[in-house]
Amino acid sequence: MDIFNALAEPTRRNIVELLASNGELSATAIYSKFKVSAPAISQHLKVLKEAKIVDVEKRAQQRVYFINPSAFLELEDWAKKMSRLWCERFDRLEEFLDREKKAKSLIKFKEKI
Repeated sequence: MDIFNALAEPTRRNIVELLASNGELSATAIYSKFKVSAPAISQHLKVLKEAKIVDVEKRAQQRVYFINPSAFLELEDWAKKMSRLWCERFDRLEEFLDREKKAKSLIKFKEKI
């Protein structure tokens, strides 16, 4: 699963926000923050791990989850690319509108002569 599909689900986004706020949390600590069952949260954590959004370390009897920053660099790169594309489109639109405005001004000027 890719990062976008993984983050499309609100509970998973909430888990990511929780980890971003706390740095790292055990699975038990994560479960305790939600009103859904532990197995449901476990499935969400599995999806986040498969999408490489979170990493997990086994420490004694606990599994500790934390954010994988490289996943968010990928997301940030994509957002920058989309922003750049939209800016380029708006720039082209602005240039087109400027040409249209000048053409209309020229027509009005010629009509006055």
